[in-house]
Amino acid sequence: MATKGLEWYIARRYLASRRKGRFLSLITLIAIGGVFLGVMALVTVIAVMTGLQQDLQKKILGTNPHVYVFEGTRGLRIRRWPEVLAATRKVPGVVAAEPFVMTQVGVTAHADFAQAGTLYGIDPNVSPVPLTMVEKEIREGKLALGPTRSGYPGMLMGRRLAEKLGVLPGDTVTVGSLENVKQHATGIYPALMKFEVTGVFSTGMYEYDLQNMYVPLAAAQELLELGEDQVSGLAVNVEDPWAADRIGTEIASLLGPSYWTSDWMTLNQSLFSALKLEKVVMGVILFLIVIVAAFNIISTLIMVVTDKTREIGILKSMGMTDGGVLRIFMLQGLTIGLVGTAMGAVGGLLLVAALDRYQFITLPGDVYFVDTLPVALQAWDVVLIVVLSVLIAFAATIYPAYRASRLLPVEAIRHE
Repeated sequence: MATKGLEWYIARRYLASRRKGRFLSLITLIAIGGVFLGVMALVTVIAVMTGLQQDLQKKILGTNPHVYVFEGTRGLRIRRWPEVLAATRKVPGVVAAEPFVMTQVGVTAHADFAQAGTLYGIDPNVSPVPLTMVEKEIREGKLALGPTRSGYPGMLMGRRLAEKLGVLPGDTVTVGSLENVKQHATGIYPALMKFEVTGVFSTGMYEYDLQNMYVPLAAAQELLELGEDQVSGLAVNVEDPWAADRIGTEIASLLGPSYWTSDWMTLNQSLFSALKLEKVVMGVILFLIVIVAAFNIISTLIMVVTDKTREIGILKSMGMTDGGVLRIFMLQGLTIGLVGTAMGAVGGLLLVAALDRYQFITLPGDVYFVDTLPVALQAWDVVLIVVLSVLIAFAATIYPAYRASRLLPVEAIRHE
C-alpha cells in the first residue's frame, strides 16, 4: 500500500506546475482540455442526432397511421370498404382502423395564386380510438370539421399552408382534383369544390403543415365522385408501431392477393436510414477529436519523461522497480483522461440541457423537417462515450510509460 501511495504521490507531482500558485502545469491543462472538448462535442452531437430521430418518429407517428391498406386496382380504390374494415379489425395487434380518401389537389383562395397539397377525407367517428393527432384534437373539441356558416363542407388546413394562402378560419377556398376530370367541348377541366376553413392545425413537421388538408369523408367522396362504399384505402393503428410491417403482411394475407399494405417505416425508410448513417458518421468524425486528445496525452507524457529522466534514474537507483515507474506514468495519463472525460461529459450534459430548455438554435423547416433543434440523451450513448474515451486515454499512456520504465539508472542520472 505504501508503494502505491508513493507512485500516486509522484504522479501528482509530475502533473503539477513547478511554479507555486499553479495547481497544474500548462501542458497538463492542454491535454485535459483536448479530452474535455472532444467528449463534450461528442455527447452534444450524439444527443442532437438522437433527438432529431426521436422527434421525427414521434411527429410522423402522430400524423400518419401505422399501416395503410390498399386494393391493387387502378386509382387506389377499395370497394365495399365496410366488409374489408371488419376483416382488418380482426387481425391480432390491430387497435384501430378506419377508411380514408386521399388525393393530390390544388387549392386556392384567390384567383391569382394556387398551392398544391394533399387532401384527406376522414371520418373520426368510425374508429373507437383516434388514429392521428388531428383526429384526437377533433374529439377533444380543439378542432372541428363543421358546422360551417357558408354551408360548404368544413376543412382543416396546415398552419403553413394557411399562411401561404393568406386564409383564416371562416374563409372559403376552392379545391381542384385531377383524379376526376371533366371533358367538355371546350376542353378538360378538373373537378372543383368549395370548402370553408374551420380550423388550422400544426404538427411541427414543415412538410405536413404545408401540404395536408382534412375534410369530411363524404365531401372527399363527392369531390372524386366515389360511391358511399368506395374509399382510397384503410388507415390502421397497431399496438406496437415497430411491428407494423409484420401486422401489415398479416392483413394483406388475410384479405387476399388483390390487397396490399404499406407501413410507416417503409414510407420513411430513406429518411431514417439517412439519419442513422449521419449519426454514425458524425460520431466517428467527432471521435477523432478524442483521438487527437490522446496524442496530446502521449506528447505530454513523453515531455515529462524527458524532463524527469534524472529523477527517474534516482528513483530506480533507490529501489523503485520498472513496474513502479510504469504505473507512475500510467496513473498520470489516466488522471488526465479521467478528469478531461468527466469535465467533457458534464459540459456536454449542461449544453444539451440548455439546448433542450431554451431552444436557442432554429432550423429551416423546409430543409430539416423541424423548426428547432431537438435533443435527447440515451444513457447508453453517454456511457459508451465515457468508457471509450477513458480507454483511449489509458492506451495513450502505454508507450511513454514503457519507455520510462526501461530507462537504465546510470544513464538516466547522467542525462543532461
